[in-house]
Amino acid sequence: MSAATLDHVGVCSADGPALWAAMERLGFQLTPIARQSGRRAAGDPVELLATGNRCAMLRQGYLEFLAILDPARFDNGLGKFLARYTGMHILAFGIDDAEAELARLNRAGLAIPGIAHLERPVDDPDGPRARFSRLPLPDAPEGRLQLIQHLTPELLWQPRWLDHPNRAVALEAAILAVPAPAVTAAALSRLTGAALEPDPAGGYALPLPQGRLRILPPESLSAVLPGVTAPDLPFLAGYVVRTDDGNAAVQALLGDRLHAIPGGLMVAPELAGGAALVFAA
Repeated sequence: MSAATLDHVGVCSADGPALWAAMERLGFQLTPIARQSGRRAAGDPVELLATGNRCAMLRQGYLEFLAILDPARFDNGLGKFLARYTGMHILAFGIDDAEAELARLNRAGLAIPGIAHLERPVDDPDGPRARFSRLPLPDAPEGRLQLIQHLTPELLWQPRWLDHPNRAVALEAAILAVPAPAVTAAALSRLTGAALEPDPAGGYALPLPQGRLRILPPESLSAVLPGVTAPDLPFLAGYVVRTDDGNAAVQALLGDRLHAIPGGLMVAPELAGGAALVFAA
């Protein structure tokens, strides 16, 4: 069975409009606001959740910007994540067959309770709904870690949403800082089915058929994302997006909001919803 891909990362906030405005200022075209629905547990009825998102759909992968829009409703654990810090709390790996992956994970000794189902409108609240099958890793300290199968990919990757003023085209990498990289790396290798390799900054890298995850000790953050410190551990510190024009549009659009770092141009977390954003040429 092939390894999973880096499907998307999720930056989370209690203030959706502020987060979405920040990402639009960074040159992303976002999808319409979509309220999420799901089941609290297998067999429960589908209900409207507290959360809603807007996304930046890329030609490879995508970025989710998720917020609590109705605190009176079930927030599916998002409030617990935001109590730790505002920023990136979702790491999703793409799969083709949720049933087969569930069987593989159970054989590997991972206690995945079952397949969770999620859906949301794509545009019109009464129109077509995007549907997903998810295998969430329960109680993962790193955040909402999951395998995800897109049941309606044609509804998400629509041509009208794929062109961004900053010329972003692909989600290249996510960067995770943890106190025990070997332990976390082994668990993520087992979850994704991908083999580990040493990371040049220390810790481990998980190269995937599409994208890459870097699992680093916190002391390595200063070399990879200069100026970024962990508010808490584990910490999903940042992500890398590739552009198709050598970062020309990003430089023209963002100017002095960018910092040159090894591997690209970084936007500091305070300007990007709490997670460092790196544009790679």
